[in-house]
Amino acid sequence: MNKLIEFLSKKAPFQGDLDYRLIRVSMVIIYFFFGYQKWFEYEMQGLVPFFTHGPLIFWMYSVFGMKGSTYLLGVSEWLFGALILAGFWNKKLGALGALGSVLTFITTITIIPFMPDGWAPSAGGFPAMVGNVAFLMKDVVLLAVSFYLLREDIVRASVATDTAQ
Repeated sequence: MNKLIEFLSKKAPFQGDLDYRLIRVSMVIIYFFFGYQKWFEYEMQGLVPFFTHGPLIFWMYSVFGMKGSTYLLGVSEWLFGALILAGFWNKKLGALGALGSVLTFITTITIIPFMPDGWAPSAGGFPAMVGNVAFLMKDVVLLAVSFYLLREDIVRASVATDTAQ
C-alpha cells in the first residue's frame, strides 16, 4: 500500500489543486441543473412538502406564492452557481457564492427532522430513510463541499490581499 501511495503522490492529478477545481465545477453544474428545474410545474409540485415542512422556508408560499417561491429558489441557485464559477478568477466572488451555498444547504438540512414519512416504518423507522429525507441527505455532503469552497476562497483571497500589500 505504501508503494501505491508513493506512486500516486507523484502523479499530476495528486499535485496542485485539481480537487479544488473539480469541486468548484461540480457545484456550478449542480446549481445550473437544480436552478433550471425550478422553472417547471413538475418541480413546483415536487417542492410543496419541502416548503410546507421547512422551518426556515415555510413562510415563502404565503409571501411569494408557489411560483414566486420556486422562481426565487431557481434564481438564487443560478446566482450562487455563477458566483462560484466566478471564483475561478475572483476569490471574493467565489467566497460570496460559497457563503450563499452554505446558507442554502443549512436551510435544506433543517427540513430533514420535520419531513413526514421520512423514515421507513417497515425497517424500524430511523435511521432507515425514504423518499424526501433520502433526497435531502445529499445536502449534508453539499454543505461540507460549500464550506470547503468558502474556506478555500477566504484563504486564497486573504493570501492575495497580503501579497498585494
